[in-house]
Amino acid sequence: MVHTQRLVDDFLALCRINSPPKQEAEVIDAVLPRLHRLGLEVRRDNAGEKIGGNADNVIARLPANVPGVPPIFFSAHFDTVEPNPNVQVIVEDDLIRTDGTSILGADDKAGLAPLLEAIECIVENNLPHGEIWLLLSVAEEIGLLGAKHLPLERINATMGFVLDTGPPVGRVVVGAPTHDHLTVRVIGRAAHAGAAPEQGISAIVAASRAIARMKLGRIDEETTANIGTFHGGQATNVVCPEVEIRAEARSHNLQKLEAQIQHMIACFREEAEAMGAQAEIETSRHYEAYRLSEDAPVVRIARESALALGLPYEAKLAGGGSDANVYNAKGIPTVVLSTGMDKVHTHNECCRISDLEKTARWVLEIVRRVAEG
Repeated sequence: MVHTQRLVDDFLALCRINSPPKQEAEVIDAVLPRLHRLGLEVRRDNAGEKIGGNADNVIARLPANVPGVPPIFFSAHFDTVEPNPNVQVIVEDDLIRTDGTSILGADDKAGLAPLLEAIECIVENNLPHGEIWLLLSVAEEIGLLGAKHLPLERINATMGFVLDTGPPVGRVVVGAPTHDHLTVRVIGRAAHAGAAPEQGISAIVAASRAIARMKLGRIDEETTANIGTFHGGQATNVVCPEVEIRAEARSHNLQKLEAQIQHMIACFREEAEAMGAQAEIETSRHYEAYRLSEDAPVVRIARESALALGLPYEAKLAGGGSDANVYNAKGIPTVVLSTGMDKVHTHNECCRISDLEKTARWVLEIVRRVAEG
């Protein structure tokens, strides 16, 4: 039923459209005519205006042709992790990759293309289905910004499936951590590094001492922490008066996360104070954790559908977030389905044609099982 050549052509066409965060208009313009042609009700929200982008989230609805079936949604995102305006795509037998000079864009076009193919199969074959929503978001890669602005209160879906993680196809993400950010400014005092270094207070030294005593990396099986960026200084002959550090911590356990964040804050403040410097610290929550049980209907349907197709089902806890964090936080039980995207966020990113097919078939099987109750 899945039209493999059409699916591959769609995937390649999507990958060749440059769509970094906040610049998704071109890829959306390529997708909308297809949704209209298939008879979906399509609208956009005003996320682009709110986040400073050139495109909005797309919300599409395929009305049910079987009464009494619980409405569900599928979701994918339009943006890629970085620009790839001159991507050179290479197809070698089952493998699709680039020439190594850019990302492929399989994250998340390996979710988007099979989803569109599945909807095409449903419509052209008049397959039985309940109400199906498509939530296609923008700016996922820079903080789930699009999903955070989706008007989910207008969507009556009882469960959701996000196509946005890597192989093997059949893996289901049933939980993800809470993710907090730290922005730290350590403020010291400038002085001439040769003539009067003792009159200065090095912000670099204060921050470095703080970081050196900090617990970072894998804290435990549920918690991680990282220093991401460190910027400051003017010249080698100036005692550095100020640095800015951006850091993060994640955990599946909220108490552990809060303890880690407080530990990092204390390190910065205490080491700054010890040197006569100051530490100005801002914290923000990137997204909330979720964890679904194996008995949750959305997990059961994903599992049974995968096993029915002979896919290697595995329930997994993720170390990172996705739009599913937002949907779960807003009250719609949602899992993440694996796709063919592999080696994502690198120039070795690739995808297998066979995995694109498996993903589309998985979507179709989920729709069939929900319709049959």
